[in-house]
Amino acid sequence: MSGRPGSAPVLDRRRTLEAVAAHVRCPVCAGPVAVGDDQVTCGRGHSFNIARQGYVSLTSGKGGPGTGDSAAMVLARDRFLCGGHYRPVADALSALASRGDPGVPGLVLDLAGGTGYYLAQVLDALDGRLGACVDLSAPALRRAARAHPRAAALGADAWQRLPLADGSAALVLSVFGPRNPAEIRRVLAPGGTLIVATPGPEHLAELRRSLGLIGIDERKSARLAEAYGDYASTAVRPVRYELRLGRDELTDLVAMGPSARHIAAGDLAVRVAALPPGPVTVTVDVEVRSYLG
Repeated sequence: MSGRPGSAPVLDRRRTLEAVAAHVRCPVCAGPVAVGDDQVTCGRGHSFNIARQGYVSLTSGKGGPGTGDSAAMVLARDRFLCGGHYRPVADALSALASRGDPGVPGLVLDLAGGTGYYLAQVLDALDGRLGACVDLSAPALRRAARAHPRAAALGADAWQRLPLADGSAALVLSVFGPRNPAEIRRVLAPGGTLIVATPGPEHLAELRRSLGLIGIDERKSARLAEAYGDYASTAVRPVRYELRLGRDELTDLVAMGPSARHIAAGDLAVRVAALPPGPVTVTVDVEVRSYLG
C-alpha cells in the first residue's frame, strides 16, 4: 500500500509496518529500509529492533532537546483520553483532515503523537490512509503500535530530522506537541495539509489558577504565523467547552501534560485535595488550524 486514499483491507500490525516502511528512511544514512523478522534494516546494514509490542525505534542514538513522556504521564493520558474528555478536539481534527485530504499518496503523520489517540480518530475518518505515530516515549509507542490497524509507531524526535522520505506525508498532525517547521516542510507532500492544534488563552484557566499549572504562551498564534507564513491558511476551528471533573480525572489531566514535569506527584495530590468539594468546572479552549503546503 502507498498510503493513497481509497478502500483498503484491514491490515495486521506486521503488514502495516511493512507498508509504512516504504516511506521510512534510515536515520543514519537516509537510505530505504526493509522490514525483517525482528529488525528494520537498510542496505548499508544499519539495523533497528522491532519491539515485541510492534513499534520500532529510529532515533540512531542522537540526543536532542526532546524528552519522552514517562510511563506515569502516558498512563494518565491514556485514562483521560479514553474517558472521551477531549473527543471534541479529536472530532475537529478529523473534520479538518477529511476536508483537507489532498488526495495525493502519502501517510497521515502524527508528530509527538503519544498514544496514537488522535491519529486513530483521523484514520477512521480517512478511508484507506496509512498512518505513522512518531514519538520519543517508549511507553507511549507501546500503545500507539496498537492504536489503529492502519497505523505504525516509530520512535523518533520531532525536533530532529525525521526518519521519513521527502514528501512522504499527505497530512501532518501536530497536537499540543513540538514542531520543527523545516522538517514538516520536507516530509509534507506537495499540496499536502498540515493540521495544528494549540491551547487557546483560556485553556484549563481554572486549573492554572488553583493548581499552579504552567501558563500559555501568549505569542503562540504569532509564532505559528511566523513559522507557517508561506502556507495557505485554509481553516481555523475553535473548540471550546466545559468539563466537570472529579479528583481522579483532574489528577490525570495535570499528570499527562507539561505541568507534570514541574509539579511532583505528591505536591499535585496535596493541591488537588485542597480544592473545594465536588466536581470542578474546567474550560477546554483549543484552536485547530489547517494549512495547505
